[in-house]
Amino acid sequence: MRKALFVLVLSLFASASFAEEEDALVRWKTIVGVITAPLVNNPVAGIPSGLFPWRATGGKAHVNLANGQVAFKVEGLVLVGTNFTGTRGDLTEVKGTLVCNPGTNTQAVIDTAAVPFSLQGNAEFVGNLGSVPAPCANPLFLVRLPAAPGRWIATGAVRVIGDEDAD
Repeated sequence: MRKALFVLVLSLFASASFAEEEDALVRWKTIVGVITAPLVNNPVAGIPSGLFPWRATGGKAHVNLANGQVAFKVEGLVLVGTNFTGTRGDLTEVKGTLVCNPGTNTQAVIDTAAVPFSLQGNAEFVGNLGSVPAPCANPLFLVRLPAAPGRWIATGAVRVIGDEDAD
């Protein structure tokens, strides 16, 4: 039931966004874990990575840059190559992050609220980011730890803007 509700919300979100500006909708078709050697920082847009490799079995993210609506779902996000391989470790929450204009002096980092992170490495969020700066060039989506410094452990991959490559 939850999965059907999430898909319905994403569909409604996408339909409403197309009524606005088509290029305002950014989608990431999957979520992938950070690939790093243990204890090596792999920063993205100045945001440090988790210190161990992570793997996700799936997920997706959608952001409407015009109105700030966001939805993300990550599935099977677990540690690999540590004593906690195949688990979420001791994490109980994650948050989503939109990064606009990464690596520039106009970079903006906008977080969702923290959401529960299941024992199987699943999490989802539907809500609003508030105001997104315009332009939001080269948008990135990260899944991060809620506590400072907010290390990223997964990222959106296969980015699609507007109806480009619609599925």
